Amino acid sequence: MRRLALLFGACALLTVSLLPQWAFAQATIPLMSVTPTAAGGSDYSMNIQILLLMTVLTLLPAALITMTSFTRILIVLAILRQALGTAQTPSNQIILGLALFLSLFIMAPVFDVAYQNALLPYMNETIDLDQALAAGRDPFREFMFGQTRENDLLLFAELGGYPAFQTPDDVPMVVLLPSFLTSELKTAFQIGFLLFVPFLIIDLVVASVLMSMGMMMLSPMLVSLPFKLMLFVLIDGWTLVASTLVNSFVV
Repeated sequence: MRRLALLFGACALLTVSLLPQWAFAQATIPLMSVTPTAAGGSDYSMNIQILLLMTVLTLLPAALITMTSFTRILIVLAILRQALGTAQTPSNQIILGLALFLSLFIMAPVFDVAYQNALLPYMNETIDLDQALAAGRDPFREFMFGQTRENDLLLFAELGGYPAFQTPDDVPMVVLLPSFLTSELKTAFQIGFLLFVPFLIIDLVVASVLMSMGMMMLSPMLVSLPFKLMLFVLIDGWTLVASTLVNSFVV
């Protein structure tokens, strides 16, 4: 206990002795500063850049869901698993992993454009932070416009009280994001319905056969599951689903 008290006292003494130097450093070097540049932009201090970087990393999962193909793919895969009737097979982790890597495959051209036009010039200090953010946002906006229905854009523009947009550049992100997500949900359920119908037909046929044979105590789902798995394997279902999802996006 005595050694612990001495150690605590030494740390406290060291902290107090460093307070004047720390205060002087804060007075001479501002933590948060924005300096106008000759090109008309703004030069942010390192502390603000680190804060913005941490904020972007925090919002990265939300951006992955709301600005990429992840939502559509995940919903379609979840509906497919429900149609197969395999309960938790494949597991949630496998479905999430497949949705993530398919999204990275689909979004690779968008990421490449954002890297070439925004991140790389900013790292080379040829553009400032404001220009990098604008350049990095443009390819994602173009991707979202390619998947968004015009009716959804008009709906949210009307709900927000915005005037008629003349060009896509006039559409703010607060209108584009919900419009994009609504269109993605509709498209995902349309694809999921088309995947669900063949398996539903198999369930109905098996249930009818069992009822005609008087085997009402036997679960139709238990009997139809092998037939659905056999059909899905014979047609190479996972490849067909993956190719359908990839081709459903306009990139």
